[in-house]
Amino acid sequence: MSKRSAGTVGLVLAGMLLAAGPAIAEVQVRYAAPERFTDAENRFASGQPLRVTLAELTRILVDLGTTRLRPDERLDITVLDIDLAGFDRSGFASPTGVRVVTDATPPRIRLAYVLRRGGRIVAQGEDTVTDINFLLTSNPRFSTGGLYYERQLLRDWFARRFPTGAERG
Repeated sequence: MSKRSAGTVGLVLAGMLLAAGPAIAEVQVRYAAPERFTDAENRFASGQPLRVTLAELTRILVDLGTTRLRPDERLDITVLDIDLAGFDRSGFASPTGVRVVTDATPPRIRLAYVLRRGGRIVAQGEDTVTDINFLLTSNPRFSTGGLYYERQLLRDWFARRFPTGAERG
């Protein structure tokens, strides 16, 4: 992988017009220097590798964006840092290690975003998304897929940052 492509990993998924379906919002996700992220991959074989984490996070962001945004909107997100919930602990109950999640290890995702409507910028900014009460406000027992805490964190961020018509009040 070239140095340039590593800096903005080419994991880009976009909602597009479907020939048989209605128009949906477009969401583009980029990653700035993912090799320098605080904690986005397993270090002791206790979870998924970086490429899987980024692919899953991209899927979550695109799914949330295409369901919350209007069809004429485009959201560009650049993920600047990821710190997954918990921490890797080598040799703990397993020769390969485990990810230990406690209330002292909340997920944290730093990102920049630009929302365009009809080609014009209507919102932009940089946010650090975290929730120190993440264990109280989520229940992963009924979750499917990985990155449950991060998915809940981003779902809440989308609801606050991009409210739908009924939520705008």
